[in-house]
Amino acid sequence: MQSLSRLLTLILLSASAALSGAQAEEPAAAPTLGDTGVPGADPSIISTEDGFVSVESRRGQALIVRVAPSLDALWSVRGVRIWFDRERLGEVWAPEIVFRDGEYRVYFAAGVGSDHRMYEIASKKPDADYGPAKEIALPEDKWAIDGLPFAYDGADYFVWSGWQGDTDIRQDIFITRLDAAGQPQGERVRISSPDRAWENVAGETPSINEGPQPIRDPDGRLHIVYSANGSWGANYCLADLRLREDGDPMDASAWSKSDGCLFGANEATLAEGGTLAKKAKGVGHHSFILPDGAPEEASAERTAPFLYHGVPADLEPSNFWAARMWYVGTYEWMPDVRYGSGGDGDTGWSLRFSD
Repeated sequence: MQSLSRLLTLILLSASAALSGAQAEEPAAAPTLGDTGVPGADPSIISTEDGFVSVESRRGQALIVRVAPSLDALWSVRGVRIWFDRERLGEVWAPEIVFRDGEYRVYFAAGVGSDHRMYEIASKKPDADYGPAKEIALPEDKWAIDGLPFAYDGADYFVWSGWQGDTDIRQDIFITRLDAAGQPQGERVRISSPDRAWENVAGETPSINEGPQPIRDPDGRLHIVYSANGSWGANYCLADLRLREDGDPMDASAWSKSDGCLFGANEATLAEGGTLAKKAKGVGHHSFILPDGAPEEASAERTAPFLYHGVPADLEPSNFWAARMWYVGTYEWMPDVRYGSGGDGDTGWSLRFSD
């Protein structure tokens, strides 16, 4: 597994040095924070030996990849279509890209209404030669979106947002184990539901937990940072699930939840120490920009970039979804943060986000 230091090195190389293979004499500036100028939602970006690679859904029908030698250069790169919905699956949402076992894999949801399921395409190249979409046979075959695989302590898992039943009442976060061939095996376990007041401020149906993103903290403990509240409004925010020390990811009781949003535009929803988003509202569905898209152990001493979507803070659009943009922010690890206000609370690392 490649270290986070390679990501930081890539950020500090100039675009010309990266293209020529030579190291820059002076480090380039850190990535520009704020609005990237890219319209759309659900950013997914990783760093690989090929550079920075992003994927996005275009008009709910196609998947677009961008590849660039630096993070700032990515926004001006022309996107390449890698897949089109010729089978008319419908409503292609929120693709996630990872690099595993020598190939790029893009995971996305597609379907109409209650038919949304997770699919996968793969290629040796980041921006060409992807094969046909294959449905992922998740346990219980229910509505599913925002899924991606990850490795933790020698085992492989798949995490996603889905329904408990067959109706659009609530989106929960589920996890399942993957076998040696990368296929789901055994049961699915619900590790989070939108059961806190700050996760459904408007009291709307459906209530939302979605966009799960795994990452390891400086102690090696697993976190899954997710989005809460509806993505169609200003209260959308980021919150955290933290696995207890020596906990089993498949044990729902081994997870602790932050006591509020860690990053959001509604101050009333924030946990103690949470960051109020000022540049955008409806902030969430983020990407940590990890090496190969794998959850890596991060440094507590440095900040790192992340991507999220939001609507410019000064806009009042008639269509909130259509006004979303990609933004760059930073995150850092914060020690000794307690999750859980009751007697079953847990103390460990948390994250502080900045816009």
